[in-house]
Amino acid sequence: MTHELIIAGFGGQGVLSMGQLLVRAGLLENKEVSWLPSYGPEMRGGSANCSVIISDEPVVAPIVTDASCLMAMNRPSLEKFEKNVVPGGMIFVNSSLIDIKVSRSDVKAYYIPCNEIAAKLGNSKVAGNVMLGAFIAATGAVSIDDVMTSLSYTLKNKQHLMGVNRQALETGEELISK
Repeated sequence: MTHELIIAGFGGQGVLSMGQLLVRAGLLENKEVSWLPSYGPEMRGGSANCSVIISDEPVVAPIVTDASCLMAMNRPSLEKFEKNVVPGGMIFVNSSLIDIKVSRSDVKAYYIPCNEIAAKLGNSKVAGNVMLGAFIAATGAVSIDDVMTSLSYTLKNKQHLMGVNRQALETGEELISK
């Protein structure tokens, strides 16, 4: 199975990190992966997105134009990339920051209050992992345990943050599993 994703939002929301975590988890599971970041010179607050491919087959090109999934962390990202999702695909919407609904009826939309959940968990920086947990529950693209292993590598000097990150992933997963 091949998952072609666009993950998009503002710089500072962890969009590029979300893609990296998925790719590292895919590598741990011996999958073929690709991660291609795109961001403006503004960094924090500017637009940021990445194309991620996780597949059981070789990845031919790293650019995702026809996505099976979009994870939109802000409204401009939903408005820009909604059209890039193939019919039958999935769109994950950060409903904490996006006040509109997906306009298409040929895709499955999930509304995840990422920022609200992260605030309840006591760390606003884990909003992206709430979204990742929802994505993993809906697709099975990688396992949460392998994302956590990837996160352990990323947070090698901040292991005290592992617990809240696992809570974020599991909370996102529970929203889809209901």
